[in-house]
Amino acid sequence: MEPLTWTGSLSFLNLFFGLAVGIFAVMVVVQIITSLFAKEQTIHIRSDGTAATSAGIGGLISFAVKVTFVAILAIVMIYLLAGVVMGTKAGIFGGMAQQLTPVWVGMVFTFMASIKFKRSLGLYGKLFDSTVGMIGFALVLFWVLAGVMAGVFDMIITHDSLSQASGMKNKLPGTPLRGAEDNEFQWYLLGGDNLARDVFSRLFKGAWTVVLIAPFATIFAFMVGITLGLPAGYYGGRLDTFLSFVANLILAFPVILLFYLLVTPEIVATGIPNYMAAVLFVFPVIFFGVLLNSRYHTQPKVRTPLLIVVLGALAWIYLALISNNGNIISTKEYNIWGLPEFLDFYDMDPSILVVFVSVVFVNAPTVFRIVRGLALDIKTRDYVAAAQTRGEGPWYIMLWEILPNARGPLIVDFCLRIGYTTILLGTLGFFGLGLESESPDWGTTINTGRTLIRAYVHPLLPPAVSLLTLVLGLNLLADGLREESLRD
Repeated sequence: MEPLTWTGSLSFLNLFFGLAVGIFAVMVVVQIITSLFAKEQTIHIRSDGTAATSAGIGGLISFAVKVTFVAILAIVMIYLLAGVVMGTKAGIFGGMAQQLTPVWVGMVFTFMASIKFKRSLGLYGKLFDSTVGMIGFALVLFWVLAGVMAGVFDMIITHDSLSQASGMKNKLPGTPLRGAEDNEFQWYLLGGDNLARDVFSRLFKGAWTVVLIAPFATIFAFMVGITLGLPAGYYGGRLDTFLSFVANLILAFPVILLFYLLVTPEIVATGIPNYMAAVLFVFPVIFFGVLLNSRYHTQPKVRTPLLIVVLGALAWIYLALISNNGNIISTKEYNIWGLPEFLDFYDMDPSILVVFVSVVFVNAPTVFRIVRGLALDIKTRDYVAAAQTRGEGPWYIMLWEILPNARGPLIVDFCLRIGYTTILLGTLGFFGLGLESESPDWGTTINTGRTLIRAYVHPLLPPAVSLLTLVLGLNLLADGLREESLRD
């Protein structure tokens, strides 16, 4: 069986793609240079009395940049669509495009539904009026769908991420799999790593690690920051001084050193991360309990059953998260019982739990300071004074008056913080902290690939580019959300 080329039978398009990219790069450089020496536009008055400006050479260059960019996008779409239909006949790109068909379908469906109903979807719907926001959302959605489909449903991937194939060590992209059976995928699309594992499959399995940890760790950090930041900003005084001191104390610690201390085996063996999880994970329960109680405190017939159901479900989830094999804490000296095993529907991997807790602990103080600052500003507004005049309680004002009016900056910071968390996860994996050495997460993969970077770049480059595109997408998404929120 012959090795795959990058574009297979679509190689005739490579010349056109190269020309388009080359012309685009030249035009961008020329546009930058001409903009430095551009003269003011001349205004002409037409015979009908209307004014017009002459585009000149700058206008022509700008037009050329747009045309070549559209040409590049058109050729990429041809590669993609032909690859979905032709598969490996269209080379490595075609094979990857066909494997990612469920992701393309999910993205198309999401965009079509979102654009159709965008006027009724609030800030999320307004995102589709921003080109930057749509590009960022597309990049983030791609990795979310790819991670979920690879990690949960075992779709997309071509081989087991931990399986090793004889003779495939450090093989180049497109190398046929030796001794492949009829039901096996016949190639390593992105080559093999130094342990003869499929780089393509590990790439998307690693995406699931990022998708699993980064957003949920950020959500928990926001729960902690909001629950503590609102009363600190609203009440002020000694409570504000104490909480701000604790937050500043944590922020004063070097982040990498703090991570290193939390994930070292000696610290893990003491059960400290489990204690931290027991404390940090309770904040969502507190938040939603206070939220519902403050909203329905005047309607006890609604409040009581609602709190019983919601808090009961959240308490079950909380105990399931902090319990592992029926124990909350399990050390050589003692055990602290948790949720019985028959009720424990999810056991978080200990290495993931340590990283998860570390990320929440590091991010929560920053969120606290942002929420505190917003609460200090918003509590002086007239609608807060009106709520106080009506006799509303402090927690009602904090959660139903102040928090909704702070949603714009918080949503933007949430997107940016997921990006920061993604970088932190990559940093932890790169330094071999927290996650297991055979983990397919991107940081660990980059660290493994760097040892042979002079000879083989293909195991290192895909996870590095993936990390870059996801963080870029989150930043662009945050910019789009900021742009639209400012228009409200």
